[in-house]
Amino acid sequence: MAYGLSRRKLNPKVPLLPGEGEKHHLTSLEGLAALSLDALSSVAYGPEAIVLALVVAGTGALSATLPVTLAIVFLLAVLVVSYAQVIAVHPDGGGAYAVAKADLGGASSLLAAASLVVDYVLTVAVSLTAGADALASAFPALAHDKLLVCLAGLALLTAVNLRGVADSARVLMLPTVLFVVAIVGVIVVGLLRTHPAAVVGTAQPFPAQETLGLLLILKAFSSGCSALTGVEAIANAVPTFRSPRVRHAQRTEFMLGGLLGVMLVGLAVLIRRDHVAPRGDVTVLAQLTAGAYGDGWAYYATNLIVTLVLLLAANTSFGGLPVLMSLLARDHRLPHLFALRAERPVYRYGVVALALLAALLLLATDADTHRLIPLFAIGVFIGFTVSQVGLVRHWTTRKPAGWKRHTAINGTGAVLTTLAALVLLLTKFLEGAWVVVIAIPLMMLLFARIQRYYTEVGKELELGRVPAPPDRRAESLVIVPLGEVSKLARHAISAALALGDEVVAVAVESDADRTRSLEQAWSRWNPGVRLDVIDSPHHSLVQPIVDYIQRAAQDGRLIAVLIPEVEPRHRRYEILQNQRGLLLATVLRARTDVVVCMLPYRLRV
Repeated sequence: MAYGLSRRKLNPKVPLLPGEGEKHHLTSLEGLAALSLDALSSVAYGPEAIVLALVVAGTGALSATLPVTLAIVFLLAVLVVSYAQVIAVHPDGGGAYAVAKADLGGASSLLAAASLVVDYVLTVAVSLTAGADALASAFPALAHDKLLVCLAGLALLTAVNLRGVADSARVLMLPTVLFVVAIVGVIVVGLLRTHPAAVVGTAQPFPAQETLGLLLILKAFSSGCSALTGVEAIANAVPTFRSPRVRHAQRTEFMLGGLLGVMLVGLAVLIRRDHVAPRGDVTVLAQLTAGAYGDGWAYYATNLIVTLVLLLAANTSFGGLPVLMSLLARDHRLPHLFALRAERPVYRYGVVALALLAALLLLATDADTHRLIPLFAIGVFIGFTVSQVGLVRHWTTRKPAGWKRHTAINGTGAVLTTLAALVLLLTKFLEGAWVVVIAIPLMMLLFARIQRYYTEVGKELELGRVPAPPDRRAESLVIVPLGEVSKLARHAISAALALGDEVVAVAVESDADRTRSLEQAWSRWNPGVRLDVIDSPHHSLVQPIVDYIQRAAQDGRLIAVLIPEVEPRHRRYEILQNQRGLLLATVLRARTDVVVCMLPYRLRV
C-alpha cells in the first residue's frame, strides 16, 4: 500500500440506469401502478364485449352477463395462482418465452414469441381505440375522428419512447389510483342508487336474432376474455421489484387479480340490474358512469381518466415488445439491429416496428374496437397455455418438494386456457381470428428462417473456432481518389501514408487542359506520391475508378481505398456537398473486396 494514503471507497462515475439500484426497484404498490394498467384498464372494453355478444339474442339475454363474468373471474383466479408459480420458478422474468425456451424447446418458444408479438401489437391498438371511444363518449363531436385521435395518440407514444422517457412508478401511481377509485365509485354509488341518475347516448333497437344457447354464451365468454389480457405482465418483469423480488411480485399479482375481479363482477351486477344495453355514441362503461354520477363534471372527469389510463396501458407494450425483440435478436431469431440500444437507453428499432405495426392495424380496422377484440385474446391465451404447459414440464422433470400440488395447479391452468383458446378460435374465426391463425405461423416461420440464416453465417465465419494464422502479405496499396490539389488532398495523402506501404492518388478527367493543369499543380506540390490520371471521355467518374481498382487488385495485394469526404459544421449545409464519395464507396463495396475507408474533413463553416 502507499504510505500516507487512506483506503477510499470508489464510487462509480457512470450514473445507474433506471431500475438499477434498490431504490429504483418497485414495491408491490408501485408494481401495481407500473405493470397492471393493461389488465385493470380492460374493464373499459371487456364487459362491453360480453354485452355486444349477448344482445343479438335481445335485451333479455343481457341477464347472462353476470354468469359469464363469474366464469371469466374464475379463470382469472386460476391464472393469477398459476402466474404466481411462474414468478417463483423464473425470478429473472421473461414470461412465456423464457418458460418455453427453458422447458419446452425451440418450436414452443417460437410459438410463445409469435403470440407475444401479436399480443403487444393488439394491446396498443385496442387500448388506443377504447380510449378514443371513452373520449368520444364525453365529447361526441370526436366520434367521427376516432382514427385520427388514435393515430395522434400513437404518434405521441412513439415520440416519447424514442426520446427514452421511461415511465416512473410514482408518475403512474396517481392515474392508477384515480382510475380504480373512479371505477369502484361507479360500482358503489351505482348499487346505492335505486335507478340510474342519468341516461346518455341514443337508444337503439335490438330485435332477437338468435336464441340464448350454449354457442352464444361461449361467444360472450370468448369476447369477455379480452379482460384477462395483461395478467402475465408482472411475471415478465420480476427483476424490476425490490428484494425479496418473488414475494413482492407475487403480492402484486394477487392484488391485481383481486382488484380486477371485483371491478368485473361489480360492473356485471350493474349491467344486469339496470338492463344496460348498447346505445349510440357512448360506451357501456360511460352509461354506467352516468348512471352512478349523473352527466355532470364527474361523468366527464371519469371518461377523461379512463382515456388517460388506456393511453398509458398502450404504453406498456412500448416497454415490453422492444425488449422481447431484443431477446429474439440475441437468440438470432430477429435481425441483430433490434438488440441495439441508444444511449438513453432505448431499443429504437423495436419502438419503430411496434408503432408501424399498430398504425397498420388501426388503419385496417378503421380504429374500431369491436373489430379488434376477436383478434385480441387468442395470442394472449396461447401465451398463457405455453407458460402453464412449460411449468407442468418443469415440475414433472425436476420433482422438487410439493411438485404434485404445483403440477395440479399449472395443469388445471393449462387445461382451462387451452379450452378458452379453442373457444376463442372457434367462435371468433370468421369474425377476424383467422388473421391471427395465419399471422402466428408466418412469424414462427420468419423467426426460424432468420435463425437458420445466422446459423449458416456462423458456420461460414467459423464462429467459436480458432482461425488459421492471418495472411502475411508483402505490401499493401492505398488508393486515394482526388479531384484537385488542395488542403483536402494533403489531409487524405497524409492519412494514406500512415496506413499503407504504397500510396497512389487517382484522378478522373475528361478535358486535356484540366489534366495538364492538375499534373502541373501536383508536380509543384510534390508530395512524394504517384498521381495517375484516368481519361474519361464520357464524363463518368465512378466506373473508371472501379475499373482501375479492379485491375490493381489482380496481383493479390491488399488494397485499401481512402475516400476523403467534406463534412460541413451545420447539417443544413450537407445537401450542398456532392455525394460522389458515398456513391463510389457504395459501388466499391458491392463490386470489389477492397477495404473502403471514409476520411472526414470537418469544415469550420
